[in-house]
Amino acid sequence: MSERLRLLFLTPQLPYPPRQGTALRNWGLISGLARRHEVWLLSFAEPGEAVHPLLRETCARVATLPVPARRMTDRLKTLAFSTLPDMAWRLWAPAFLEQIQAWLGEARFDAVQVEGIELARYGLALRDRLAETGTRLVFDDHNCEYLLQQRASETDRRNPRRWHAAAYSWVQTRRLRAFEARIARAADLTLVVSPQDGDSLRALDRALAPLVIANGIDTAAYDGHPIPPGGSDLVFTGKMDFRPNIDAMLWFAAEVWPAVRAACPEARWWIVGQKPSPRLDGLRADPRITITGAVDDIREAIARAAVYLAPLRVGGGTRFKLLEAMAMRRAIVSTRLGAEGFDVQDGGEMRLADRAPDFAQAVIDLLADPAARSGLGERGHAFVRAQYDWSVIVPALEAALQARSPAR
Repeated sequence: MSERLRLLFLTPQLPYPPRQGTALRNWGLISGLARRHEVWLLSFAEPGEAVHPLLRETCARVATLPVPARRMTDRLKTLAFSTLPDMAWRLWAPAFLEQIQAWLGEARFDAVQVEGIELARYGLALRDRLAETGTRLVFDDHNCEYLLQQRASETDRRNPRRWHAAAYSWVQTRRLRAFEARIARAADLTLVVSPQDGDSLRALDRALAPLVIANGIDTAAYDGHPIPPGGSDLVFTGKMDFRPNIDAMLWFAAEVWPAVRAACPEARWWIVGQKPSPRLDGLRADPRITITGAVDDIREAIARAAVYLAPLRVGGGTRFKLLEAMAMRRAIVSTRLGAEGFDVQDGGEMRLADRAPDFAQAVIDLLADPAARSGLGERGHAFVRAQYDWSVIVPALEAALQARSPAR
């Protein structure tokens, strides 16, 4: 029998209920590991946000601190006078560090797992103390962040109205390259979500050896949503103040939607997700476009899709949204960048198209062919169930923690 570990997870937000990608990953790893190991959790929480009873049942200890307030003047000051990336300041709070140190004084941990670049400074601040006690530092790089900002800069600089955003991302790319390499070197184990992200991280330092622990999903939790026999609804889901998602919707609206609307007058397009950006407000004038904001159950939103959309042109990592849609057997049309990290083929598990005319035609063809939609959905479901169910992924992380964890 494998040794029982005591693990401390640091997360940027409460992982349950899991309403977006970061929380989905954190909850999948925490709940999976907690079945055989002792997991402590320290997280930030929004004002008035309570710890869910299931989270307390799952973890041995849970503590939260409020998300630190950050005024625009503070942000401008760090942008001007700090060499650290903006993300390194976003969740920096001395009280959070003090709580970690208090727990390190109270209990002996086998590993401290830092979830995402926003919390990487805590890992760097604790590195020496962890080394003294033989506690492993694990850094989970949810996205190759410097690459995400680099792609955002390249996309925004094509639009004069977005040159200010392109300049910001150019600066952040340079800072993130140094910072991301620094935390990856400091960590005893660095996790990435895809081989592509691993290659991008190694481009910063060939000595790095990140371990691929893919994003996963509880496929059984997405059963029970049959595909409607007809239907012509298009659905996109995601956090709608996130730049890659905003860009995807604006590009689809300008370059793809007119052709789809002309060929399929009955089509409706649903944009589902919390905190819709004001940049999307212009889309509300079209009566066939619905911007929902936050929803209680994302599965109900995906369930209405005849075709699920992933027209992403910016970003990195692997998208939980595609795992969810495939788990629900929905036909997907994605850009190749949107499907990056998944070993899928055009016409196999989903349709892939990068040019606007090709993307539009793929959507139009699927709306006209229920059998093709069903075939894509079934192949996508089989793909996710075999390779991306948490029951497959968590044991790989558990083995790595066991192998790299010193004996007590």
